[in-house]
Amino acid sequence: MTFQTQILTLYPEMFPGPLGVSLAGRALSEGKWACSPIQIRDFATDKHRTVDDTPAGGGAGMVLKVDVMAAAVDQAIEKAPNLSILAMTPRGRPITQRRIRELASGAGVTIICGRFEGFDERLFDARPEIEQISVGDIILSGGEMGALMLLDACIRLRPGVMGAASSGDDESFEQGLIEYPHYTRPAIWEGRTIPEVLRSGDHAKIEEWRKRQSENDTRLRRPDLWERYKNARD
Repeated sequence: MTFQTQILTLYPEMFPGPLGVSLAGRALSEGKWACSPIQIRDFATDKHRTVDDTPAGGGAGMVLKVDVMAAAVDQAIEKAPNLSILAMTPRGRPITQRRIRELASGAGVTIICGRFEGFDERLFDARPEIEQISVGDIILSGGEMGALMLLDACIRLRPGVMGAASSGDDESFEQGLIEYPHYTRPAIWEGRTIPEVLRSGDHAKIEEWRKRQSENDTRLRRPDLWERYKNARD
C-alpha cells in the first residue's frame, strides 16, 4: 500500500526536495509513497491572497490566519480522511522514534507547515484532531524542514524501502538507547585500532560489548534518555 503524504505549505516547491533522491527517492519512483504538496495561499479569499496578519495584542512578526488555515486543513481532511494530521510547531510535543513507527505503519500523514510567528491557536481548538509536533528545541524559518525530517524518518521504515527489514532495529532510539559506535577497515588508522572484541569473531562477546557501549554512551551523552530507559527497564 502506498504511504500517502499531504503537505500544507506556502512553499510547495520544497517537496519532495531531498526526499527525491537516495532511498526515499527510489521509493517515490517505485510508488511506495506519494507526495502531494498543497499551497496554503490557494485558500485565501482576498485579491492579494493574504495568509497572515498582525498578532492580536501587538508584537513582532505575523500570524497565519485561522480562516485560511482551517479551509486548507478541511480540504486536506476531505481528500484523505484516513491520514494522521500533524502541525509542525515549536509549541508541539517532541517527536519520538516510537511515534514515528506508529505513523509509518499507517496509511500516511498530512503535515501542516507553520511560518512567521506560527498559527492562530483557535485552529487547534477547533480542529482537535491536529497533533502538534516539534522536531527539537530549535527555531526554524518554517515547518518545511521539520516536515522533511519527519517524512524521511517514516518513509525509511516502510516495507521494501530499506534493504533489510531489520536493518534499522539496532539504530539509535529504537531500543531506548543511542547506538553503539561503529568501525570499519583499515584496522589501524593514525595509530588507532578497531577494538579487539570486534575482530574476535565471538558474536556473543560482540553483542555484549555493543550493549555496554550503548548504555555507557547514553548515560554520559543523553542522561534524559538514560533515565527513561532505566525506568522502563525497572
